[in-house]
Parts: sequence; structure tokens; C-alpha cells
Amino acid sequence: MQPMIIGGTEILPGTRTTIHLPLPYFYTHSPTTMPLHIIRGRLPGPSLLITSAMHGDELNGVEIIRRLLGSKSVNRIKGTLICIPVVNVFGFVGQSRYLPDRRDLNRSFPGSAKGSMAARLANLLSTEVLPFCTHLIDLHTGAVGRENLPQIRGCFNMGGRLAAIANAFNAPVLLDLGLRPGTFREIAHKQGIPSLVYEAGEALRFDEISIRAGVSGILNVMSYLGMMRKRTPKKDHPPLIAKSTQWIRAPQSGVMRSIVSLGEKVTASQTLAYISDPFGGHEETISSSASGIVIGRTRLPLMHEGEAVFHIAKFDQPAEAAESIGSFQDAFDPVSSTSDCEEPPLV
Repeated sequence: MQPMIIGGTEILPGTRTTIHLPLPYFYTHSPTTMPLHIIRGRLPGPSLLITSAMHGDELNGVEIIRRLLGSKSVNRIKGTLICIPVVNVFGFVGQSRYLPDRRDLNRSFPGSAKGSMAARLANLLSTEVLPFCTHLIDLHTGAVGRENLPQIRGCFNMGGRLAAIANAFNAPVLLDLGLRPGTFREIAHKQGIPSLVYEAGEALRFDEISIRAGVSGILNVMSYLGMMRKRTPKKDHPPLIAKSTQWIRAPQSGVMRSIVSLGEKVTASQTLAYISDPFGGHEETISSSASGIVIGRTRLPLMHEGEAVFHIAKFDQPAEAAESIGSFQDAFDPVSSTSDCEEPPLV
């Protein structure tokens, strides 16, 4: 097996270790680090990188990694598992999406050793960690006040490899999306590293279904890559690729009353919400301009005209997609699930 040296520390086969990559100091001159937990098997195999909290307020991935590292399944793997539960340490401490300089870390790759704080952190990941990786799963959530149905995003034209890995994850919805400049996914893609983004839940909140599905999905991918024993993922919610997506926006400012839920099937012209002034006057309906599934929505009832309210994914067979999503939610809902999850459900 090739030597693996990260942050000046050599990680030997058959070991499990935590490395702290030094970061810029806080204002108080207190040192801080980006922690990496690395499990390296005795036998060669893929090197899978799992990152979370690239945006400091996206917390579901932190819990997903905690549960993943506590799983007995990862104790005897082939290859290497690298987990970074908190990439944006500064945003995480401040409960903010951004870095202290208000830059978005996930628009700053590949970065620069002499650039802004965001550029320096991006450069640290690009030079110290990414060269040792063969695959990447980047964990995200919606923004503050916006929730996403669990979904996998990727650029599925990488010779079919990425589509197969995305299917193995077994999320209910797959979005074939192009690469945004400056993202971690883009720089990994340019280096030939198959990269997925898992989007699920809302910023600054834990969501039990999203967390359980995330842990299960990563273990499914590890099994598919041959890093661990064969798993048989639930097939009652086969992943479906959305052919396109569309945002529905508020037609006026006001107080919104939503009447459709995340994961619900909607039809063109269907009423999704009502919006009016606080006295109930000047009321308008928010209608869907397309048939599909609600894969994202705002949870804040206070709207300005033009704000994005509902994210609709369009499928060739929306009824089949709705049935698959319903089965997925039943499979990971702690009330109805028959899974052997050892963790008590978060409420």
C-alpha cells in the first residue's frame, strides 16, 4: 500500500487515528484545528472521503459521521475511510453558513495558500487531503428555514461510474446537476474523483430520517466499492433521476400558509399555499407551474415577493416517484422502521 501522510502524520495500514490540521487562530490568539478521523484497513482498497459542515450551520452531516464512526461495520474495512465532521470550524462555532470574512467556502476551491481565509482553507483540503482520495461524499442540508428531501446530487456523465455509486447510496431522488465553479465537488471531478453531494434536512437542526438515511447510504456505497462486506439495501424505494427541477416563487409579499408537505406529489396548477397580509386581505394563491414532487421548501411563513418557496422535481413517472419516496420515508422513520439502528431516535 502507498504511504499516506496527512498533516505530517503517517497513517499506517490497520490503524485508526485522529489528525488535527492547524487553522488560522481566533481573535483571542487561541489555536484551532480541523479534525480528521481516519480508518485505514490492512488490505488495499478505495479511499473514501466524507466531509460535513462545509457550511458551518449544516449539522445533519456531523451526526451522520458520528454514527458512521461508531458503527461496527467500519472496524474491518479494505482501503481507507477519511471523515471530516466539521470542515468550516469557524462557521460551526459561530452557527453561520459562512466564514468570518463572509465568504462561502464551497465557492472557493481549489483555493490559494496566500489568499483569503476561505481560499487558504480550500487550499488546505485540496493539497493535504484530496490527493489521497479516490471517492468523495460531501454532506449538506438546506439553508436556515429551508428543508430538503434527502437527495443525491452529482454529474452523472463520468462514464457511468458516478451514476452507479449514486444508485448504490439508495436515496429516493437523484439530481443530475452540472458543476458549479469553486465547489469542492468541481475540483474533485477535475481530478477524476467520483463525487456525490447528499442534501437532506435543514440548517441548524437535526432530522432523524435524513441522518439514518445518510448513514445507511454511506455504508451502501462502501459495500458497493468493496470496502466492506456486502450489504443488501432496501429496494422498496428505488432511486429515480429527476429530469429537471423548478422553483416556485412568491407572487407577492405577505404571510404564507403552506398546505403541501415535503415529498408530496403535486400537479400543474395545484394550490400549494396561500399568501396574504397579516389582516387576511390581498390574498393570493401560490400554485405549482409543473407536475412533480416537492423536494425542497421554505419553512418560514414570512415572504417577500419573488422569494423561492417550493422546489419541484419533475419525473417521467411522478406517481412512481411519489410511491418510492413514501416507501423511503417509512423505511427510515423511527416509528415505522424495522431497521436495526442502535441509536435512540432524535426528537
